[in-house]
Amino acid sequence: MDAEIGVIGLGTMGSMTMWQLAKARVNAIGFEQFGIGHDRSAAGGETRMFRTAYKEGKQYVPLLKDAYMLWRELESETGNELLQLTKGLIIGDPNSGTFKNVRRSIQAYNLEHKLLTNKEAEHRFYQHKLFENDQIMIDGAAGYLRSQYAIVSAVSRAIELGATIYSHTEVDTITSDEDGVTIYAEGERYRVQKVIITAGPWATNFIGEFTSFLEVRRLVNAWFLPKDMESFREGDFPVFIRENVNNSYYGFPLIDGNMVKLGLRATAAHRLTDAASYIRDVTSEEIHHFKHLVNRDLPGLHSDPSRMEAFMELYTKDHHPIIGKLPHDHRVIVLTGFSGHGFKMATVMGRIAAELALHGETHYDISLFAPKRFVNLGVM
Repeated sequence: MDAEIGVIGLGTMGSMTMWQLAKARVNAIGFEQFGIGHDRSAAGGETRMFRTAYKEGKQYVPLLKDAYMLWRELESETGNELLQLTKGLIIGDPNSGTFKNVRRSIQAYNLEHKLLTNKEAEHRFYQHKLFENDQIMIDGAAGYLRSQYAIVSAVSRAIELGATIYSHTEVDTITSDEDGVTIYAEGERYRVQKVIITAGPWATNFIGEFTSFLEVRRLVNAWFLPKDMESFREGDFPVFIRENVNNSYYGFPLIDGNMVKLGLRATAAHRLTDAASYIRDVTSEEIHHFKHLVNRDLPGLHSDPSRMEAFMELYTKDHHPIIGKLPHDHRVIVLTGFSGHGFKMATVMGRIAAELALHGETHYDISLFAPKRFVNLGVM
């Protein structure tokens, strides 16, 4: 055996998995087809949001609480500042599904929050132009993560603890047998006891049986110059999510520079055939979409984007990730399909992956995310 555990893909989930395996003093090897901290996939664009009042479901809150502690642990081990809490805003109609889900998570776990009326919100967060029925919910435990820096930090720490990393090394295939798993990469052959697939949009190359339940989506971010810098610093302009009837997007304050970042929620309309069909260039339609949002909702920003970039994310049809051993092969563990909301919980997912690989189970409740749910739906 070349190692006990192999990890394919060292982006969002793979980097944290390598860190957790190395902390457990496991002999592990990791493969990344691009550079560590690359900008093609879900971590691209320097920052990702951290939030606790969770619109995707209250069942995520315990995971997020442990993820928070693990982010602080990674910061302590590396000396790098990765997570900054700013509070967070959820903006929209209080009768929407998003607001109802946020309230459920707040009530279930007594989360720090405050609901502002339309008039209170207009006064306190004047940068946002609100509609008549809009309200703002403040999430007291929200902020931003330095996403690519976090990946580099986790992998560097894993190397310090003894992990072996192969960057710019594309895995071609894997084959499993009674004695272990063979990984073929760049003309070389590696043997491990178990393999963890954390390849994001490229995961479909290794779990083809799930393809009909997965889709790669294009994610577009844009950066805008403010007319008044002081109005958009994090003390006055926290991270936010805003949902309207036809648009859902999110934003960040000025971070390490002079631009406000906005991101569109990826939808089925942004679907790509596969990861190989990814194109970096943005379209004139995407530019005009952002200009419309800024002119309508954020008049304190210059409406022409100063920078735009496209990335990729992998979605499942139920928007919950796939986490666990493959139903037909206990040697292959999968963490993928986080559907645009995975980065904030990456640290705890790394711990879960390590527990599954080392002990065959985890103490976290991941029943909602089990791969076998696809068997029940007749997909496999």
